[in-house]
Amino acid sequence: MSLTKARLSILVIVTTVVGYVLASRLVIQGVNWGNLLHTVIGGALAAGAASVFNQLMEIDVDAKMNRTADRPLPRRKLPVAGAFSLGWVLASLGIIHLAVKVNFEASAIAAATLGIYIFIYTPIKRISSMNTLVGAVAGALPPLIGWFAAGGVVDIRMWFLFGLLFLWQLPHFLAINWMYREEYEEAGFVMWSNGDSSGARTSMLALFFSVALLFLLISPLFFSFLSLWSVMGLCMAGVIMLFFALQFRAHRTRVAARKLFLYTLLFLPLSLGLMIMGWQT
Repeated sequence: MSLTKARLSILVIVTTVVGYVLASRLVIQGVNWGNLLHTVIGGALAAGAASVFNQLMEIDVDAKMNRTADRPLPRRKLPVAGAFSLGWVLASLGIIHLAVKVNFEASAIAAATLGIYIFIYTPIKRISSMNTLVGAVAGALPPLIGWFAAGGVVDIRMWFLFGLLFLWQLPHFLAINWMYREEYEEAGFVMWSNGDSSGARTSMLALFFSVALLFLLISPLFFSFLSLWSVMGLCMAGVIMLFFALQFRAHRTRVAARKLFLYTLLFLPLSLGLMIMGWQT
């Protein structure tokens, strides 16, 4: 469970299901539960594989940080060769399962997510602070697995869903990075929060992306794919995010950063729920 980061995998599954449900309303006017089950199985296997390979590539740095030192590989609770084999089995089964039981598009998106997460995001964390943007792209792709699994097509609704997940992650991870900036620096990760003991740069970035998120939440008013009350709820949720980002900017304390982080955890299920209830075909 620890090696596959089960809690993170649950988030991937939830967003995949949301993408599937939203697309299914446009295509078949109902959820194909058998197809959804196969989508969840394939997505969960791929998500577990991504976590395994990520930990395999970061054994040395995980051992240096208190929040990751207890993971199974740094503590030698599992053999490296066994974890490597497990990663390949999960990745192969996930991608193949989606291709055979769902469709090629869902399988391709899952493979792209794995590729970005393992071969770009994980190594670039030690090279460039732009890794947060790359990681946000990988984190925003799972709902598209569900979207295409249900037969969805490329349109403005799909990009809205992707943009919501992409922009939500940035204040979320900025708050985490700043709270644990010393550990990230000591481990050799290059983050936006590195050297930012005052919080000036990190809080400004969190504020910028919170504003961008609010503008995105307003956009359905111009495309009419969400009900008015749903858009109003999303905007209210975005305004609250902006409030906590402003508090972080004003005070630049660990308490303010933690409040922003905790609200991001509430924002995602709230916004996804509002989308599902207010989705218009």
